[in-house]
Amino acid sequence: MSNDRFFPRRLLIGQGLLASFLLPAGLRPLMAHARPTHHPAGPGRHAPPPGRLVMLDPGHGGKDPGAIGVSGTYEKHVALAAALELKRQLEATGQYRVELTRRRDVFIPLESRVGHAQARGAALFVSMHADALPDHGVRGASVYTLAAHASDAQSAQLALRENAADRFAGRAFHGMPPEVAQILASLVRRETRLGSAKVARDMVGALETSVPVLPNPERHAGFVVLKAADVPSVLVEMGFMSNRQDEAALRRPDHRVRLAAAMRRAVEAYFATSDHLARMAG
Repeated sequence: MSNDRFFPRRLLIGQGLLASFLLPAGLRPLMAHARPTHHPAGPGRHAPPPGRLVMLDPGHGGKDPGAIGVSGTYEKHVALAAALELKRQLEATGQYRVELTRRRDVFIPLESRVGHAQARGAALFVSMHADALPDHGVRGASVYTLAAHASDAQSAQLALRENAADRFAGRAFHGMPPEVAQILASLVRRETRLGSAKVARDMVGALETSVPVLPNPERHAGFVVLKAADVPSVLVEMGFMSNRQDEAALRRPDHRVRLAAAMRRAVEAYFATSDHLARMAG
């Protein structure tokens, strides 16, 4: 199936670009109002290096340990260690700027994680987790995108656990007529969903060649942390702390290197498609 169905010519309001051919002619003059304000570097501040910003979100932290493994490993520690390795690999390519929603063991509300990605103008948001299930025999990675209804009961339960502490209300287009804001928001949400679906497919394709994955590993549910309206977002469950094999693997640096390498390849594939379609669009 053609990638164009899942990733058409991009509407990148978050990146300061708007594909005006997607808008009715009467709305094109309003496109500038839909762009976020970027402040130039002031005295004593350095402009960020070139390259798109990838925001990595190590799940949990601080007072929230996340899942606790069968031998006592905390999800929050595994998530941060894996995110730091993925950051290292992405930065080594010289193609991306990479930030983390947390770099140490602190608690950050879900809305703040999403808000940080939006405020920084992230081109991609990847949330990293390793949950637990009552069935300790279940193991393997999986990738989730946002949906109003979960793809299966297991995904629904995972979303409930991840969302337990926080709520998030989407960002509005301020200072615009309501009918214009509604049209623009709808276009942005549609393009974000398509972008999220594309990176999820790339992520699953890369992971399944490197690490064990769940049956039907591309799934969806109502994860609060994926609700940025203008940033393509995925949540990667790297394995299950409730499974002895997954927990042992995630504790090993060599496994996290292999896992991060697969995720890096997925990020590269996602942006390669984005660049190709942008060139086709002229």
